Parts: sequence; C-alpha cells; structure tokens
Amino acid sequence: MKKSVVLLGQLVFAVLFTYSSAADVTLPAVIGGNMVIQRDIKASIWGWAEPGEEITVTLDNQKLSAKANSHGDWKVMLEPMEAGGPFELIIEGANTIKLSNVMIGEVWICSGQSNMEMKVHHCDDAANEIAEAYYPNIRLFSIKNDLSAEPQKDCEGIWEICRPSTVGDFSATGYYFGREIMKNLDVPVGLIHASWGGTSVEPWISGEGQKHSREFKSLVKKWDPVLKIKSREIISYYREMGEWIEDLYFALYTHKHLPPYADIFDLYNAPDIKIPESPLELGPFPAMPSLVYNAMIAPVVPYAISGAIWYQGESNAEKAYQYRELFPALIEDWRRKWGQGDFPFLFVQLANYLKTDSQPMECAWAELREAQLMALTIPKTAMAVTIDIGDADDIHPLNKQEVGRRLALGALKVAHGKGIVYSGPLYDSMTVQGGKISLRFTGTGSGLVTKDNEPLKGFAIAGEDRKFVWAKAQIEGEMVTVRSDEVPDPVAVRYAWANNPVCNLYNNEGLPASPFRTDDWPGMTVGKK
Repeated sequence: MKKSVVLLGQLVFAVLFTYSSAADVTLPAVIGGNMVIQRDIKASIWGWAEPGEEITVTLDNQKLSAKANSHGDWKVMLEPMEAGGPFELIIEGANTIKLSNVMIGEVWICSGQSNMEMKVHHCDDAANEIAEAYYPNIRLFSIKNDLSAEPQKDCEGIWEICRPSTVGDFSATGYYFGREIMKNLDVPVGLIHASWGGTSVEPWISGEGQKHSREFKSLVKKWDPVLKIKSREIISYYREMGEWIEDLYFALYTHKHLPPYADIFDLYNAPDIKIPESPLELGPFPAMPSLVYNAMIAPVVPYAISGAIWYQGESNAEKAYQYRELFPALIEDWRRKWGQGDFPFLFVQLANYLKTDSQPMECAWAELREAQLMALTIPKTAMAVTIDIGDADDIHPLNKQEVGRRLALGALKVAHGKGIVYSGPLYDSMTVQGGKISLRFTGTGSGLVTKDNEPLKGFAIAGEDRKFVWAKAQIEGEMVTVRSDEVPDPVAVRYAWANNPVCNLYNNEGLPASPFRTDDWPGMTVGKK
C-alpha cells in the first residue's frame, strides 16, 4: 500500500511537472532585457503559451491581458509611450518573466548585404571609435545569418547595451546611424541588424511580396521546383557558405592576404582557399526568393519600428534594370508586412568603385545607382549618396561614419520633419538652347558649389548619335550649363555615369549630387534577369 502511494505521488508529480513545463510562457528573442520599444505608437508584445492560457503583461502603468489561441500564440498591444526608461516588463502566465532595463525610444531595422554587415572593428579609426563607444541608451540586436524555406517565428539574437565590448562586432553603418539619431533626438535608440554579405535583393522579399511583382514570376518558375526537391540540401549548403565566408573574411583580414572585407569575387582567387562545393552548382547566394526574409526578417516583423535603413545593390548591378522593380517591391513588401503604413525607408546609393574610365561609357553600376535614384518616387524614402567616399580597390569602403551620418539626415527629415538639408543636388529638368543644355536641380540647399572650388567635373554630353564626350560645365546660380564644341546640337547629358567617376558637384551643405542622366536610351543591363 505504501509503495502504491509513493508511485501514485511520483506519477502525479510527473504529470504536474510535464503540464507546468508545457504551459510555460516563452518569448521571441527580440523581446528581451535591454530592448528598446518604439515610442509614440502602439507596440506589440507577443509570445507563446499553452492554448487557452491567460497572459498578463505589465509595463510602467499599463497592465494588459491576452489569451493564447489554439496554436499557443498570444499578443498584446501596448499603448503609445513617450521616450524614457528604464522600465521592467513583466509577463505572467503559468510562469513569470521579468525583463529589466527596457527603454522607450527609436527602433530601426538595419539591413542589406556586406556593406551593412561590415563591422565597426573593420572600419576607419576603429580603435578610437570602439574605445569611445559607451552609449548606454543605444541598444544593439544582431540577427544570426540563417535561411528557411518557410517563414519562421523566431531568430537567434540578444539585446546588448552599446559599449566598447559590444560595438566592435556590430554593423558599422547601423551604429553610426544610430549614434547620430540618439545625439540629435536625445532619445534611446534600438538597432535591429539583419544583413548578409553577397546577397541579392530577391531573398529578402517575402513569398507574398513576390506575387505583387511581375519580375518574380520568372524567378518563382525557376526556383520553386528546385526548392521543393532540394530545399534542405540548398539551405544547408548556404548556411555552410555563410559561416565559411565569415571565417575567411577574418582570416584574410588577420593575415593581410587581401584588404579587409575584400570583394567576394577576389575570394575565389585567394591562395590556398577552397570554396565549399555547391550541391547544384548554383554559386554562393543565388537569387532565390524569400530564403533570407523567412529566417531573418519574418521573426521580427511584429516588432514596432520607426523605419528601416538599407545598404545593398552590389549583387544586383548586372541586372540593374530589373532592380528598378525588385527594390520597390522589397520596400512595399516590408511595409505591408509590418502594417505600420509607409514607414520611413532610407537607403545608400552605391559608392564609387573600380578603375576610373578615361572616356564616357555604358556602366552597370551607374544603371544600378539610377534604379536606386528612381526609388525616391516612393513616399517617405531618402537616399544617402556616397559617390565621393568609396574606394577604387575595395568594394567595402571604410568610411562608414559618413554613410551613417547621411542616412541619419534622411531619417531626421523623413521620419521627424526636421527643417534640414538632408540631400545633395538631384537632377530635376533640362532645357536646350544655343548649343548648350541647362540643368535644374532639387536638393540645392543654400546653393550649388564644387568641392575645393575646382571647375566642374564628371559631365558628358551627346547629340542624336548618342555618342557621349566630356563636356565643359559651370554653375550659373541654381543651374548648371553644359556644352562641348564637339556636340553643336546636344540632346542629352550624363553626370558621374561610371563605376568610379571623377565628379565634384555638391550643395553648400557639403552633400554630393547623385549621378544621373537626362536620356532614357536603353542601357547595358536591359533584359537581364
């Protein structure tokens, strides 16, 4: 009898322990201690529990309740709060979770490819920047690189306080952007970093987003059968590739075989380096839609944000005309997914890179920059022009401080309506008269100038034969006039239309003009998929 009672007690304890474990409230990684919650809008707190379980969420003077649905999902919406903190966030169900040092402020997504991924300790003046990077009101969350054939509910990452021990491995562009935002607005800033070197834009767009773009029809047709048959093998391979490239970057940087963050294509020619073999000979990071979005963006989509910054395009340069549709498709897709309306989306135009051409010519990188420029027609966007701070020998220029500063100018204007000059000159219109073309610009600020007061450089002009030659250009008030004795009847002008142009048009506020062309003649990437 005594033995039976003991066994019964053990059985009851086991059942209760099992039930208690199954009923524990759990949270996604992005909801944790040290996090920043977006100010001034309703913000969601969500997680998982036993179906039907009652959940209570307490923050400051707010106390909200929810019930887990049949799948165990629950969510509450915090009422808008002003910037401040620290607070303790308490989630109660079968268990209690207490998250400390929670701040209310600005939250920004920082995403793209390797120039967004490039870490602080790889960039200009890294030692001093890291030593001085004690900003307890800046919080950093990096999402581990991953892929998935289906949207995921969670990712791997942790919120960290910005300090010398944490900032070195964070996105340099993201950090310098966030630092400018914090200094200008005097509010806590949370940065969610999700980027992957070498990726094209396609894998960052959701499956639903593909349905809204005609360019994706051919991509889906190409990749769907492959993914259905080989998805596990492909994802395993690209995870291996991602880890291998990170290790290789570090090895090359440490042993100085190549410059820091060398061009990915240089890696194939590096001595004694073997690339993992692809199961389908697809090469690293192909244009397979949604794989990165599913693993690295979908898990944080419910998180309230102020906006997003984006640095990507190098991997799409050879298909620049296609990028005219793919990039807006990404912006529109993310806005639909977040459900916050047209949140600010700020992006970096590709920097100058490779050798300088002696004569005007067609250029895929110029066409990609044009595709980025065209995205400014989308509401609440801004572009950081970096045509003057690149590196001919390195696709990853080291001056990320200025990239972050220029992005922050866009955020202060677009997200917060500050009365500042946030853009360099942008081509607006032209007139042709007397053998010359007169150009008008927006973004002139307090006036057009040249850098170091030198004559204007980087302008080319053409007639009906479409043959461009270097032109003489000069600033006349708010306009630039362009002419050449070789082209008596001009019809078109191009500026900084090259991989690495020599160009020097700025506004008085020190922001460079974007490369542009006045013609719409078919470029070298037309029809490339």
